[in-house]
Amino acid sequence: MTRSVPSVVNNEKLGKYGSQLNQGLIHGIEALQGIASSDHPLGSRELSRILGLDITKVNRMLRTLAYLGLVRQTPDRKYTSGPGMHVLAAQSLYATGYVRHAIKPLESLKELGVIVAMGVLWQDKVTYLYHALPGMDSVDAMGRLSYYPATLSGVGLSLLSELDDSEISHLYQGKNIDGFDDNFDSLMEKITEIRTLGYARVETTGSSLKTSKTYTLAVNLGQPVYSAIALSGWLPEESTEELIAVLNEKAKEIEQAK
Repeated sequence: MTRSVPSVVNNEKLGKYGSQLNQGLIHGIEALQGIASSDHPLGSRELSRILGLDITKVNRMLRTLAYLGLVRQTPDRKYTSGPGMHVLAAQSLYATGYVRHAIKPLESLKELGVIVAMGVLWQDKVTYLYHALPGMDSVDAMGRLSYYPATLSGVGLSLLSELDDSEISHLYQGKNIDGFDDNFDSLMEKITEIRTLGYARVETTGSSLKTSKTYTLAVNLGQPVYSAIALSGWLPEESTEELIAVLNEKAKEIEQAK
C-alpha cells in the first residue's frame, strides 16, 4: 500500500527558519519519503501523483537520488529504497544511540507480559524502532513495524502533544484523522488531556478478542523530546499510576545511558 506523503512545509514555522528555504531540497526529501514509506516499488508517474508534483521534476529527483544511492531502480524501471538510505539510517541510529541505549531498559519491561514499544514521529506518522510482542526476542522487535498513523498510536499521540497547536493543525488540515472520525477538535481534546496528565493513555481494541479492550500507556523521551516508549495490552485503569512510574524510570535510564 502506498501511503500519502504530507508536505514538510509549514508556513507557520517559516519565521523560525527564515523565508529562504530550499524548495528543491524539500521536494527531494518528500520524494525520498514517498519511496521509503511505500511497500512496493514506485514509478515516477505514481510518485508524481502522490506528491502532486510535475512528472518531469519527479523524474529528475529520482535520477539524482539513484545517482546518490539513496534509491535504486528495479528491472521494471520503478524505484525502491537504495543502500544509501539504509546506511544513513544505520549511521543515525548508531550516532544518536536511540536503540543501543534503550535495549536493556526496554527488555526489562517485557517481564510485564505486554507489548513494549519505542517510536519516533515524523509528520503525521510513527515509525517503531522497537515493538516487542509478549515473549518476542528483541532482535525480532527491532524495525518490525514501519509507518503507522500517529493518531492511532499511543506513542504517536504522546509525541504529537509536544508540537505547537499550529503545527498539529498544519499536519491534519484537510486530511483524514484516523481514530477521531476526522474531527480535529476531538483530536485536540485528547492532546490537551495528554499535556495535562504528562502521559498518554489510549484505548485500542484487542486483536485476539474482538470484544476485549486494550490500552496503551506512553511517555516521551528527551529534552527536547525525540521519541516515546510505551506499554500496550490489558492495562487496568487502577494500575496506570504504577505503570507510568515504571515507564518514567525506564525513560530516565535510557537518557542517563546516552
